[in-house]
Order: sequence, then C-alpha cells, then structure tokens
Amino acid sequence: MISARVNHRQGDFNLDVSFEAGAGVTALFGPSGSGKTSLVQMLAGLTRPDNALITFGDTVWNDTKNRIFVPPHRRRIGYVFQEGRLFPHLTARQNLHYGRFFAPRSERARAITEDDVVALLGIEKLLDQRPSTLSGGEKQRVAIGRALLSAPSLILMDEPLSALDRSRRQEIMPYIERIRDEIKIPVIYVSHALEEVARLANHVILLEEGRLKAEGAPQHVFPELQSCNDGLVPQTIIEARISGHDTQFGLSMAEIGGDTVTLQPIDLAVGSHVRIRIPATDVMIALERHADLSALNQLPAKVVSLDAIGHHVLLSLDCHGQRMVSRITALSAERLALAPGKGVYALFKAVAVDGASIYRSPGSDTTG
Repeated sequence: MISARVNHRQGDFNLDVSFEAGAGVTALFGPSGSGKTSLVQMLAGLTRPDNALITFGDTVWNDTKNRIFVPPHRRRIGYVFQEGRLFPHLTARQNLHYGRFFAPRSERARAITEDDVVALLGIEKLLDQRPSTLSGGEKQRVAIGRALLSAPSLILMDEPLSALDRSRRQEIMPYIERIRDEIKIPVIYVSHALEEVARLANHVILLEEGRLKAEGAPQHVFPELQSCNDGLVPQTIIEARISGHDTQFGLSMAEIGGDTVTLQPIDLAVGSHVRIRIPATDVMIALERHADLSALNQLPAKVVSLDAIGHHVLLSLDCHGQRMVSRITALSAERLALAPGKGVYALFKAVAVDGASIYRSPGSDTTG
C-alpha cells in the first residue's frame, strides 16, 4: 500500500492531493495540466514537495514535518517514461541487464528472471538489436522489462503509451495487463487516455487542476467525467461475460444479468469476463422494448437519479445491479416523464461498442 498526502506549489499551480493505492494498477487520470506527472515524480523522489507525507508499506519515503526524505535510488521503484529512454549504444539484452544491475543483491534470487521477462513481454527476437532498429512499441516493451528486472516494489509508468500511435498502443497494452494479472507488482499508471485507463486500471484517481475529483473503481469514477474540462463525457463501465460469437455477421454476444447484448467482434473465449465501455451520449432511453429499431441492445433498467447539466440531463440507471449513465436532452427527459424509480430501457447500438471498448476484466481468469 502506498499512501500520499501532498501539497506543493509551483508558480500559479497548486497540487493538493491525498490518496492510497494498493495492488494492481492505480491510474492517475485527468486532463493535461491536472498534476499527474508532478505527483508521480514526487512519489519517485525526483521532486521534493513543499509539504508531504508519503509512505510505502511501513516505510516512510517523505515526511517534510520530520525532515525525512528517502532518495530515489533507495525507494526500489521501476520507472517507465513516455519514451523508452534506452541506451542507444547497447543492445536490448544489455539494456535489460542494466536494470538487473540495480536489483538489490538480497532480492535477486527471488526476483523475476530475465527469461521470465523475455517471455512475458515477447521480446526474444529483439534481444540482439539496438534501439535504433526497434519500433516505438518494441522500445517500450524493453523499457518495461528493464524496470521489472530491477526487482522493484512499485512500478511507476508516466504516460508510457502517449508517444505511440493507436496500433502500437493496442499492441503493448496486453503486456501491461499481464504484469497486472501475473506479476502482481503494484503499478501507478499516469494517463489522460480514457481507453488505456478503462482497460488497465483496477483503481482510478481522477485529478483536475491539482485536486482529487473522484477515486475508486473505473465503473464508479467514469460516470463522473463530466467534471473534467477536457472534452470527456461520462462513461458506463459495465461487467459482462462473453456468451458466444456470430461468425456470419461478425459479432460477439455477452451476458449482463439475464440479458444478452450484441457487440462488435472481440477475440476472447466464451466465458471470458469483460468490461464494456459505453459513452453516455451513445445510450438512448425508451419506455418499452422495440422490435423495429436498428439498435440491437435494449436493457431493462430503473432510473436512480437525474442531474441537469445545462440543457441536458445525465441519467443514472440501475441495470442488473450495475450503474449505467445516459446523457439526453432536457426535452427528452420531460417528454418521457423520467423520474427516480421509473422503469425504462437503455438502448445502444452494437457499433457503439467496438473492440477497443471491450476489455478483459482485471484479475479474472480467461474463462469461468
């Protein structure tokens, strides 16, 4: 468990945040300029905050009141930057060995081995190459391997995919999932990319203008995204189980409660537990089920609350015990006479949920 209470002023910007993070991937999420990188650099000991109490387990890393400061090299942190930052004159294997050099001797026997890292990250064919011959995604995999081989107690990833195009990001995210689910080293993951956080995070810390706006599991935090000033809209994160695939029409099916929804194809086995992300703007509301609509998905739900946002209304819905959100016009809400407790149907198209919006649930088995 890492615990941090930080207050730090830099020019006109003031960072004032308190949080705790445990196992799995904890995402520091929010728009650019919200303080994510500043905070993670304080956790690493690269920046000394004005006032802070930062602890990892029973160890105090930074206590300004009692003048305690543990330097970065003694915090046993693996740091992955936005770019791979590999040594250009060394091969990929030699860059990995550089990480091993920083592993405490007392931990080397128990730490993850080079063979384990190579297999985990799929970099066997890259070992004899120099960084200049590697793609951006390949460099980041080697950088992650170097961090793992330092036998860290904690890994900090500062927007590790931001320099990559979408195809490269899709390539590397499964490897980060494997670290989360197989290696089980706690990870603090900095990002302003909705897709990355929805897919990877067990816990989300939502920052805005240096303040904590919300924290919790993605399915609890993402419906609150209207508080951000970065063009984001509230999102539903709903848990489901893959129940089948339709090869004729190129679709996948998943069960939510006792209902089946139709999705764009996802390459996961039947029985896999998944998260489905649906923007609130893609969820329509009806008072009854319709057979003459192109929208294939119509889930029964109950209105929990209505929040006015300008000329729009954000509906919070209970769907089989899970929260869904829908953003509609105030006129639509009035015409449908929506009120807490009212039964409705939440409608969304299969094309609104493509493969990039469906993720294997963290910590789940492949099937079951």
